[in-house]
Amino acid sequence: MRLGFIGCGNMGGAMVSGILKNQLLFKEELIASALHEASRNALREKFGITVTDNNLEVAAVSDVLVLAVKPQFYAEVIHEVREQIRPNTLVVSIAPGKTHQWLEEQFDRPVKTIRCMPNTPSMIGAGITGIAPGEHVTEEETALILRLFSSLGEAEVVPERLMDVVASVSGCSPAYVFMFIEAMADAAVADGMPRAQAYHFAAQAVLGSAEMVLKTGKHPGELKDMVCSPGGTTIEGLSVLEEKGMRSAVIEALRACTRKSKGL
Repeated sequence: MRLGFIGCGNMGGAMVSGILKNQLLFKEELIASALHEASRNALREKFGITVTDNNLEVAAVSDVLVLAVKPQFYAEVIHEVREQIRPNTLVVSIAPGKTHQWLEEQFDRPVKTIRCMPNTPSMIGAGITGIAPGEHVTEEETALILRLFSSLGEAEVVPERLMDVVASVSGCSPAYVFMFIEAMADAAVADGMPRAQAYHFAAQAVLGSAEMVLKTGKHPGELKDMVCSPGGTTIEGLSVLEEKGMRSAVIEALRACTRKSKGL
C-alpha cells in the first residue's frame, strides 16, 4: 500500500511518526509533499520518506491520500489533484467543517472519502481521533484508517453529524486544558512555588485526574465528590469556580467551537 500526504506539518508529521514507530508501514511506502524546501529536507532527514514539492505526484501514486493542509486550502488542492485520484483511492480529510457532500462536490464525482479529526496530543501518541467514513467506503477500508490513526493514540468511528462535536470536545479542548494548567500554575507561583515546579504539579494533577476517569469508569461527579471533604479546602475552591461560572463557560466555549466548525 502507498500512503501519501499532501501537506505534512504537525499533524501529518505525527501520523508519519506513529505509523513508522508502530511498524504499520515501511518508510518506502510513504510519500509526502511540502511547500517549503526546509520542510521537505526536515521530513527526509527525520523519517527517510519520499518527499516532493509536487502534489500531483503524491496523488497519482497514493492508495490512501491524506489531505493535511489547512481547511482554507482544501478547495484549491482538490481542484489541482482531482484528476489524479483513482476510483479506489481512499481520500482522508482532517479538516473541520468539510462534509462528505462538500468534498464530493469539489471532486465533481463520487469519491471514497473518510473524515478524521485528530487532536494535538496525537503528536506524542496520546491523541484521540473521530472517524466518519463516507458512503462509498467499505468496512475493511474503515478498519484500515482506524488502525492507522490508532498509532497516534485512540480512534473511534462516529457518525458524520457528530464530527463538529468531535472538533470541539477533543480537537479544540487541549487548548483549554493548557490554559487551565497555566492558570493553576500561576496561582501556585503567586503563593510561592517556583514556576517550573508549578507547571509540573499542575500538569501531573490533570494527567492523573484524566486517567482516573478513564481507568475507574466512575462518573466525573463521583470522583469530584471523593475529593471534597466536608468543610474542607476542595469544596471551598469549587464554590468559587461555581460562583465564577466555570462550568457554563466551558460549555459555552465548546458549543461555540462546534458552531464555528459547522461554518468552516
